[in-house]
Amino acid sequence: MVLKTIILLSGYILPFVAIVTFRIEGIAGYALWAFIGVCTAGIGMSVMHDANHGAYSKKQSVNDWIGYSLNLLGGSTFNWKLQHNILHHTYTNIASHDEDIKDRAILKFSPHGRHKGIQKFQHIYAVIFYGIITLYWVLAKDLVQFIVFKKLGVNKNSPSENLQLLARITINKILYLAVVIGLPIYLGMSVGFVIWGFLLMHFVAGIILTLVFQMAHTVEGTTHPMPDENGVIENDWAIHQMNTTVNFSRDNAILGWYLGGLNYQVEHHLFPKICHVHYPAIANIVEQTAKEYGVPYLENKTFGLALASHFRLLRQLGHLPSLNEAIG
Repeated sequence: MVLKTIILLSGYILPFVAIVTFRIEGIAGYALWAFIGVCTAGIGMSVMHDANHGAYSKKQSVNDWIGYSLNLLGGSTFNWKLQHNILHHTYTNIASHDEDIKDRAILKFSPHGRHKGIQKFQHIYAVIFYGIITLYWVLAKDLVQFIVFKKLGVNKNSPSENLQLLARITINKILYLAVVIGLPIYLGMSVGFVIWGFLLMHFVAGIILTLVFQMAHTVEGTTHPMPDENGVIENDWAIHQMNTTVNFSRDNAILGWYLGGLNYQVEHHLFPKICHVHYPAIANIVEQTAKEYGVPYLENKTFGLALASHFRLLRQLGHLPSLNEAIG
């Protein structure tokens, strides 16, 4: 984990230093921006993700400090923990609660989402929206979530604590934009190059992060249960995770290294506080135990199969009328 952290953080910081130090523009400059995007996604999946789950280290102080790598990417650790650790991991694929599968503009990720005619093409245009996810996060999403999570009661801070939180989020974003965009321009680099490079970096990172997540939950074979009139979900929590989560490419060690074990989503959802480097060893035990008790163990053998399954499901959902009153 330490070596991976050094490699990915270096891949995020050093190309940017090279761009501004040696005034690298043109094709070489854009290639560096794209590589920064790859490392941005890598840090999100392989470093900050474990840390903010408390799985990076046995020492919580180490988890806290490494978790702040998300702030280095322009995000908010506080909001991420609420959305991911609480809403997503507790209510996986439940459209009324899981923020990650709620309708997004003209994208529908659940059979319970609102049906729109244009969605029959969403398997074609979805990737464009995926590419702006991290950009939206940096520019607006944290501030939107700050308001929404307060309203929902997920954010349980006191008014004074929230005032400090809002100030930290705002200052962090100003500093991030000042360094990543303002500094190169201040040093005399082309404004157009810097802006387009910044957008390219986020487009690359957004596509990678979104596709990896979607291939674990929004693929064929997963369920999207809804609570009954008493707010109860049919299955117990662990079995619910097995029905809503899918592994892919378990045998690809190189991909697993970069994805931070997110191709082992079944194991991650069952044991989110275990570091992802242990998932390959755990997976065989989980699979065998699931077989013994007749519980589904969902898996796509390769990255390509998972990717194809995701886009097939997008197409199916795009043609599916709403099953009930739209959620979210």
